[in-house]
Amino acid sequence: MIQFLLNQELRSEHALDPNLTVLNYLRDHVGKPGTKEGCASGDCGACTVVVGELQTDDDGREHIRYRSLNSCLTFVSSLHGKQLISVEDLKHKGELHSVQKAMVECHGSQCGFCTPGFVMSLFALQKNSDAPDHAKAHEALAGNLCRCTGYRPILEAAEQSCCGKQPDQFDAREADTIARLKAIAPTDIGELNSGDKRCLVPLTVADLADLYDAYPQARLLAGGTDLALEVTQFHRTLPVMIYVGNVAEMKRIERFDDRLEIGAATALSDCYEALNAEYPDFGELLHRFASLQIRNQGTLGGNIGNASPIGDSPPLLIALGAQIVLCKGETRRTLALEDYFIDYRVTARQESEFIEKIIVPRASVEKLFRAYKISKRLDDDISAVCAAFNIRLENGVVAEARVAFGGMAAIPKRAAACEAALLGSPFNNATVERACAALGEDFTPLSDFRASKEYRLLSAQNLLRKYFIELQTPHIETRVTAYV
Repeated sequence: MIQFLLNQELRSEHALDPNLTVLNYLRDHVGKPGTKEGCASGDCGACTVVVGELQTDDDGREHIRYRSLNSCLTFVSSLHGKQLISVEDLKHKGELHSVQKAMVECHGSQCGFCTPGFVMSLFALQKNSDAPDHAKAHEALAGNLCRCTGYRPILEAAEQSCCGKQPDQFDAREADTIARLKAIAPTDIGELNSGDKRCLVPLTVADLADLYDAYPQARLLAGGTDLALEVTQFHRTLPVMIYVGNVAEMKRIERFDDRLEIGAATALSDCYEALNAEYPDFGELLHRFASLQIRNQGTLGGNIGNASPIGDSPPLLIALGAQIVLCKGETRRTLALEDYFIDYRVTARQESEFIEKIIVPRASVEKLFRAYKISKRLDDDISAVCAAFNIRLENGVVAEARVAFGGMAAIPKRAAACEAALLGSPFNNATVERACAALGEDFTPLSDFRASKEYRLLSAQNLLRKYFIELQTPHIETRVTAYV
């Protein structure tokens, strides 16, 4: 059984199909059709809902953290122990919520189909920011598409609703909601079981290891932003899933003198502060990683584990020399991330083995790390090419070099010939041009709808040139550039 709050209503579910998304649960099972399906792939934001989770600050204060999610990519099992809020829940005692009023007064709704998703993103923004600037509002709404081109009034609605906000019914009920969430906090393995399909929800790494050993055919569900597409886009059935999002040990970020250890189930939005503090380019790229809804849901371990050749984080992590800790039963092994990827969607992971955490070296002033992403649009888009460079110079000579790319091969991959051309040579234009030529030995990229092979190779070479120019003239630096 799993339990969660549907706004303030306690829901206890056991026999639901684990392949059921929150979107379809709302629309078909509880009669709340305000949440819309636009794409069923997490691109349009029409299905946005808000999930509240109980959090405890460092000072011991308990509060509810509200996050926007794409309900089309969220399986119901991930709601265990949380609060689900849909657009119907905002109206209170016959009065529209302030974010809904702002949308009306600023003329932010035209055809209206996308409006519920925008409203929920604005609600989450209001809850998480007292006076958001334009950049914060843009970030919160970048995952919501309006086909009627109504963005200006919607941004005005964001300013009106979030600046000088007044307490609402959720603030008034916060203490009661906290008490109710504590009362349903999971204490044992949860489960959804429809007879022929099941999803198990462990709470500890040990339980996860035992369950995965017992069900090696199970699919691990973290954020689900990739896995759910098998259900929503390819109409496949997932007979057994194990949801890792309630394993607290795998959602921690620990800082040591020489490294960060990031739990594999840590949401990308939770990784931002730690990674940005060490590597601002990593932080900038995370801002362009899909949408806020996806970053709130997708995990760093999932972005690695799905072994996509166009995942944004692996090239950066490889260039930084990151490692992963793989767990199987009571056995753990540490593997350089670059050795995890073998071929297209093929990894070094053994049966019943899972990524427990990612180890990222802390920044060093001697190493010059930069990252760049090329995509067709700035926000909410997949990379055509993602590049990461990390070199160390001694007296103007390249003493260490790690160069990694995504989108250039069947796996995220280091550019060995390029690195060899850099190592031991003066870091000057001639060396960079030799290294650019060497990229042609490292990669034979494919052509697809995102870019041609010629464009990809030329872009990779130009990014190396860009890296060199920026290090020589840092005042003109522009990071994580999008080329349209």
